[in-house]
Amino acid sequence: MYNPIRRNRNIGTDNQGFGRNNQLVISSPYGDLKSFYERLVNYRKESRVINGHEFIFVVEETRENSIHSCSINDITKIIEYIPSKDYGDLKLIILRQPKRKEEILSPVWGRLIYSYEFENDYFPAVILDAIDTEKKLFWPKKQTIEDQKEFERLKADGHPFIETKRNFIAEFKPEFIRNTQLYRTLPHEFGHYVHYLEVVEKPGNDEEDYDEKEKRMDLYFSLPKSEKETFAHKYADTLKTKLIDKNIIPFEPEHKLQSGLVL
Repeated sequence: MYNPIRRNRNIGTDNQGFGRNNQLVISSPYGDLKSFYERLVNYRKESRVINGHEFIFVVEETRENSIHSCSINDITKIIEYIPSKDYGDLKLIILRQPKRKEEILSPVWGRLIYSYEFENDYFPAVILDAIDTEKKLFWPKKQTIEDQKEFERLKADGHPFIETKRNFIAEFKPEFIRNTQLYRTLPHEFGHYVHYLEVVEKPGNDEEDYDEKEKRMDLYFSLPKSEKETFAHKYADTLKTKLIDKNIIPFEPEHKLQSGLVL
């Protein structure tokens, strides 16, 4: 039977525009040029000198049920064993509370930002995101080779996956989140920065033309993601193996978490 409501096959679909105005997106306040991960609220900061290099730790207050799995002391202990030549200009260590939409659309353990705006200054930054322990970690059964490798890493971190019809699911446990972020994610992000230094910074000299450095920068950012991930994984694995062999890790947290704040 003829239905006049369906005379246009695009009615009620994306092609007609249905739902375009209510799509889930990470919002950006009008006139604010900062990226979402630069918009911090209710934070405190603390300076630490590690191997003669100053780092600024910025700790954002967490929501209920969310935690920063690593304390400043925990992170400091790991950075102490990273060669100081690998610090470069990296200065900021951000313990950040992601918004709920960000947890859905851009979930990460951590990230490296090559130029992070903080209090009207710019420095490279390593960010570790707070984790909502009320949520669960889902991993697909259909996996690429890289997915399989990361799945094995997560299981090695201790995450207790249970197999379901479509996925592997694990509850977020603070001790296993800490294993992932402190012993793998933190060195992994340093690995990305070391790769950047080797490609962009170290080949240069004070007298070179800026255009030459810009060419190397373009080269670095044009590298395939897989190549950059391979470098960072190797860097993190090498450091982790070294620290395990020396019985430095794993180690107990030096301070307990209270009320969502890292002490």
